Amino acid sequence: MSTRKYYDQELRELSSQLVEMASKAVEAVNRALETLKTYDRTLAEEVVHNDGAINTLERIIEQRCLKLLLMQQPVASDLRQVSATMKMITDIERIGDEAVDIAELSLHHSACSIPQIREQVLEMAEEAVEMVDAAVTSYITDDLDLARATEKRDDVVDEWFVRLRKTLGQHLLTHPEAIDEIVDYLMIIKYLERVGDHGVNLCEWVEFKITGQYKREEMF
Repeated sequence: MSTRKYYDQELRELSSQLVEMASKAVEAVNRALETLKTYDRTLAEEVVHNDGAINTLERIIEQRCLKLLLMQQPVASDLRQVSATMKMITDIERIGDEAVDIAELSLHHSACSIPQIREQVLEMAEEAVEMVDAAVTSYITDDLDLARATEKRDDVVDEWFVRLRKTLGQHLLTHPEAIDEIVDYLMIIKYLERVGDHGVNLCEWVEFKITGQYKREEMF
């Protein structure tokens, strides 16, 4: 196999590993949110335990990226893909961390005294998770329009955050005895807001991979 063909194969495997890592992170968020409904301690502990697999993939992908950079003089498109991948795995790893935090918080209570708020939190979560899924799809397909459209969806996540923060504050005024649960939900929606931010970051690096521009500035 020629060096170029081997390099192309390595790039394809790099993409596959990033997709695998992102899938694990999204699954972790979804499973963490499931604990908000079930209060399943075993499930929450699995989310925490499985975070190690995400961290391991981050190290493997990072090592593969460095190997690809050292193998031969990469062309510009290769360099953009490898560089974007190295940046993206940092955000994906942090999404896994947000999932762990949500899972741990969800077990502080044996039942939800504000189920209507929980349902809205789950809707916010769905939007944030879909952003991450769309960002990864745009990476796989080199879909610049999808990446840019996905960035704009962060406004929806931010609106959910502001709305829920206000709602939780109002609930605290009438139900001060629920302060611990309310504080936990405030933290959960903050973690979900960060998941949306990570989705934006992923899209920005997809744009760089495709165009050589980062935050609309030419890099190479």
